[in-house]
Amino acid sequence: MTTSALSSRAQAQAGPAAADTKRARQRSTNLAGWAFFAPFGIFFALFLVGPILYGLYLSFTGTTLTGAGGDFVGFANYAEALADADMWRSMLNTLWFTILSTIPLVLVALIMALLVDLGLPGQWLWRLSFFMPFLLASTVVSLFWIWLFNPQLGLINEMLKPFGVEPIAWLQDPQWAMHGVVVATVWWTVGFNFLLYLAALQNIPEQQYEAASIDGAGKWRQLFSITIPQLAPTTGLILILQILASLKVFDQVYQMTAGGPGGATRSAVLYIFETGFTGYRFGYSAAISFVFFALIVLVSIIQIRITSRNRGAKS
Repeated sequence: MTTSALSSRAQAQAGPAAADTKRARQRSTNLAGWAFFAPFGIFFALFLVGPILYGLYLSFTGTTLTGAGGDFVGFANYAEALADADMWRSMLNTLWFTILSTIPLVLVALIMALLVDLGLPGQWLWRLSFFMPFLLASTVVSLFWIWLFNPQLGLINEMLKPFGVEPIAWLQDPQWAMHGVVVATVWWTVGFNFLLYLAALQNIPEQQYEAASIDGAGKWRQLFSITIPQLAPTTGLILILQILASLKVFDQVYQMTAGGPGGATRSAVLYIFETGFTGYRFGYSAAISFVFFALIVLVSIIQIRITSRNRGAKS
């Protein structure tokens, strides 16, 4: 028998063994992967998937806080929610808060990042002062701004007196209450967006500005032709994060105004909370939460499509 024939025969005999070894290694790798995933998967199922499914079940029942009235009611809770004027008002309040807060949280953060990126002396101090409010607890921020907005002793009204402005009941007047919550929210959370913009600014190649300067472009021309277009992906990310966060607003509204005055600042999440834990209607509050969830999904889909179209148009 020739050497080539012996080699072919050996390879033929070793083929199944090599395949079995490869499959065994693959199974071992898969088992290791599942072992690493298992702790997260268990907690994910217990504390996220499980409650969501249970909440969906509650939305079809008349369950109360005491556990009574748990009979199946079908879509009655959803029909009531869609006809609930207070629910829709809370949804509109949430939308209004999102519009009022998102615009300054993008513009102010961008301006702050541009100022720091200019190379002002003591950059570490500017970064610390801009970002520090974001580290505070919501209760601290709410109490701080309640004092500032105090109609008689608050610093805001004292600062406006020299301009002839009469004292304003910022958190007690339906016309101003939402604006007061927005101001507190912007001061509290703008630092996070500031850091995102600052990191993006530092990633813009300096050669682009040098080339623009050689071509005669001034600082303003460089800002609108180089800086802002380069920051477009970061701006898109901030918009997505900010809109989702604003739609879920609860802490500062609950602590500063409790949804008042007269429901002028009651957000959707606060209304869900009040329905379940003040009105004791768990089933109905669960239905409202899923209606709100559907609206958030709709907003997210619209936002993703707009972003995709803009990227397609640029490419």
